[in-house]
Amino acid sequence: MKTVVLEEPGRFQLTDSSTPAQIGPDEALVRVCRVGICGTDLHAYRGDQPFFSYPRILGHELGVEVIRVGENNHDISAGDRCAVEPYLNCGTCIACRRGKPNCCTTLKVLGVHQDGGMRESIKVPIRKLHQSASLTLEQLALVETLGIGAHAVGRAQVQADENVLVVGAGPIGLSVVQFAGIAGAKLAVMDISPNRLEFCSRQFAVERTILLGEQPVKQIESVFAGELPTAVFDATGNPQSMISAFNYTASGGRLTLVGLVQAEITFADPEFHRRELTLLATRNATSHDFRRIIELMEAGRIETTPWITHRASLEEMIGRFDGWLDPQTGVIKAMVKL
Repeated sequence: MKTVVLEEPGRFQLTDSSTPAQIGPDEALVRVCRVGICGTDLHAYRGDQPFFSYPRILGHELGVEVIRVGENNHDISAGDRCAVEPYLNCGTCIACRRGKPNCCTTLKVLGVHQDGGMRESIKVPIRKLHQSASLTLEQLALVETLGIGAHAVGRAQVQADENVLVVGAGPIGLSVVQFAGIAGAKLAVMDISPNRLEFCSRQFAVERTILLGEQPVKQIESVFAGELPTAVFDATGNPQSMISAFNYTASGGRLTLVGLVQAEITFADPEFHRRELTLLATRNATSHDFRRIIELMEAGRIETTPWITHRASLEEMIGRFDGWLDPQTGVIKAMVKL
């Protein structure tokens, strides 16, 4: 079957691999139909993705069709269209036992820690398949990206009418925007790119946008009636931005670091204590997040049309991937069709 392998930073190889011959009683064999490209894939291509080794088959944002299922299946049938929850957790560690499988101590993510979905078929645990009879394969491939924002907003316990700032208007920031909006927040988005802020306004109806300037705190206060927001999300993956975000958070507020970066994040301890800030990390998503997102998409409460800005076949992707690294190309979400 056709397979694309990231052999080393900057080099893909189109090759053939064997179709899985057997599946276990708790597994399913699925046909990979759509693969979303995300920041993790871009960082892996550049060679700066944490916890990553080469060679690797990328692909963890997957829209699939079930080919066959193991004997222990009760809910999934051949022909079903599904989103894949790509987080493979042990089920027995302290995090799993406490209902936090997304940060399992031995977590392996498809396409990151073990080979993923940039191939025609793949085996996955049945319990990691989330079926929908009405969503398209492209919509199902978007569920994982949306899960990052859904989980982050849930971690921060955003309330209706709360002032919320999202720093970074890339795909992860946009996923936070969508779920902060669903929670009823009074939302502002800040970025260094006028084009991305215009996209937020036009496609996601964000009324308050801030082009990062020389006095960001004053800029933020100006859109929130002289106050700082009580919930701030940094989705930039930029160390300096993440450090600066401590200054954007109101006294008694919460700062959630959504982006992941290979760097140390520091802050001024007296100011942190003075404001009694809550600092949150957020990682991946849970099965509950996946099911909720699919229900919201089926009900028409999540608009997916703006997300996919670029499309390519598996073969075309190899030649276009370099261009997707360039912010000037306007990529929000590239989708690969197999």
